[in-house]
Amino acid sequence: MTHTVVLCFILFLCFNVVAQLRNNGHRRQEWPVPYRRFDRRPDVDSYCEALYPFCPTGDPEGRIPYMRDSDVISVYRLQTPVWEFKYGDVLGKLHIMHDAVGFSSAETGTNYTMEWYELFQLGNCTFPHIRPEVYAPFWCNQGAACFFEGIDDLHWSQNGTLEKVGEITGTQFNDMAQWVQEDNQTGIYYETWTVRSEPSPNATVWFESYDCSQFVHRTYRKLAELGAKLSSRTQTNYTKIYLYSGEPTYLGNDSAIFGQPALKNLAMDIRKFYHPVQTSPVVHRLGS
Repeated sequence: MTHTVVLCFILFLCFNVVAQLRNNGHRRQEWPVPYRRFDRRPDVDSYCEALYPFCPTGDPEGRIPYMRDSDVISVYRLQTPVWEFKYGDVLGKLHIMHDAVGFSSAETGTNYTMEWYELFQLGNCTFPHIRPEVYAPFWCNQGAACFFEGIDDLHWSQNGTLEKVGEITGTQFNDMAQWVQEDNQTGIYYETWTVRSEPSPNATVWFESYDCSQFVHRTYRKLAELGAKLSSRTQTNYTKIYLYSGEPTYLGNDSAIFGQPALKNLAMDIRKFYHPVQTSPVVHRLGS
């Protein structure tokens, strides 16, 4: 399957990037910075509230049904404009798309949708909150996989794509399901931005995004590792949001920057930078 990145936004922000880089001492920094994995998913802070509930029809514990080894599971590529349920094809005209994977069991005839998205909407994964009682910027940026019964044909096909891309066995599906659940417990934070040094093809990537399309990519790669043969009749385009920056410099973690009097000016600069987005109507519409 061919994947082509579609550049939907080019955002030039004039600020000093405070990056969560690994402190490697004198060792050369690895680019892009590896996505940080965790031992388990932490509890959600009660401050974080969802404008729309996360995965309302999925299993509360994130369980995925077991398939018989003899079953044949059809795999579907699903793509629709972001917030299609609210704005129709408005964002589709700008090629701002949401991606997912569909499955259909030949033995039971049951369809399933699997997607990865924000627990508290995109705005909260893009900008932090500045809270009076919490000095450091506060994030509500968890993301997770949602697996639920049914494929809303109209939702995916009317303004997007619903295409069968292959078949897998029940055994392959069950192995993939185990991987999804493990991935879901260790990859817990949504990353909106892809940060690069410049727009050119040979630019250095400082940070990769971690979003719905990346989850679909990882799922396809896992299925390929398990022996699946997937192909699409059309070129597949994915949405990326880019930031362009000079090489990021590690300045310290939250406790260092916001806990040491010597770094008070730096801490204040960071809070001032994020303050304007707290009342932004754009961020509000994004669910922040």
